[in-house]
Amino acid sequence: MTVRERHTRTRLLPPLGGDAPGLLLAALGVAAAIAVHQAVPAVPKLTAAVVLGIAAAHLPGLRPVVRGVARSGLSTAGRRLMRIGIVLLGLKLGLDDVLGLGWATVGMVLAVVSVTFAGTCWLGRRLGLPGDQPLLVATGYSICGASAIGAVSQAAGSEEEDVAASVALVTLCGTLAIAVLPLLQHPLGLGEADFGRWVGASVHDVGQVVATAQTGGAGALREAVLVKLMRVVLLAPLVAGVAVAVRRAHRARAAGSDGSDGSDGGAAGGRAGRPPIVPLFVAGFLGMIALRSTGVLPERALTLAGDAQELLLAAALFGLGSAVHLPSLVRTGGRIVLLGLASWVMIAGISYAGVLVTT
Repeated sequence: MTVRERHTRTRLLPPLGGDAPGLLLAALGVAAAIAVHQAVPAVPKLTAAVVLGIAAAHLPGLRPVVRGVARSGLSTAGRRLMRIGIVLLGLKLGLDDVLGLGWATVGMVLAVVSVTFAGTCWLGRRLGLPGDQPLLVATGYSICGASAIGAVSQAAGSEEEDVAASVALVTLCGTLAIAVLPLLQHPLGLGEADFGRWVGASVHDVGQVVATAQTGGAGALREAVLVKLMRVVLLAPLVAGVAVAVRRAHRARAAGSDGSDGSDGGAAGGRAGRPPIVPLFVAGFLGMIALRSTGVLPERALTLAGDAQELLLAAALFGLGSAVHLPSLVRTGGRIVLLGLASWVMIAGISYAGVLVTT
């Protein structure tokens, strides 16, 4: 082959670089997660994707690829595909469905989310967990698992290691809930509808909610999904609140660095680093809720969007799982596992009390 022929071939077939290897690996991970779900329907695709991502990062044959040529694409999957998936998640929510549960249930959900979030953040700081881990764990347990962690981490600019550790923990406890909560239904005296509301208010990921509630029957599944989606609605104000806090922190640092009060040069100097109060993907999430509420979208379009959303989140979670470094997790593992278990018991207990009070 001549030099000119080789040059022409290079232009036609560019080398596989940049994000392509990582995105291809994420796609293969999604396919494997689907296969696991089909083989074991009790394991949600998103849970399988996280576990497979963690496995890929530690298998001797794949570890060099995950940490090397595929790292950029896997990180892109964990960030950008997560945002798109969160936007599409809004199409699962209709305001009429949420409000149809009644104001008592709305109040119960607000109380569960607020107490769990605040209590987990406080305990995480008391345990001395590093970085944004307390914030991310609190978000995942109180709102909607790995999806919420991904959304808040985008607004907070969290380190990938903190995100990965938090996702691994919330996935572990959410998976345990699939086995544990159905065993407690009858000892706790919960009927079909009450069990569904308890599951929807206490289990983290939407897929895990479905897997857990379906053991209680069709009525339990319906109540669980509606209550769970009401928690998802709270994702938008939470992300906006985190973005406001980050902006204030940027302003304070800028003011301190130049001795100003932050109203002039300091604010201008920090402006480039501040996230918007409402990130674009959160605005898209709210827009999708509004669009779904109009009823103009056909059922087929909603089904396709739901499938796309699940695939995108699976790819994102595979990417986040691949960033988990178990030796590092083990070093702080005792504290973060203690936080996760305490938060899990907290939200389960508060949710159970809320269901009893609002029944």
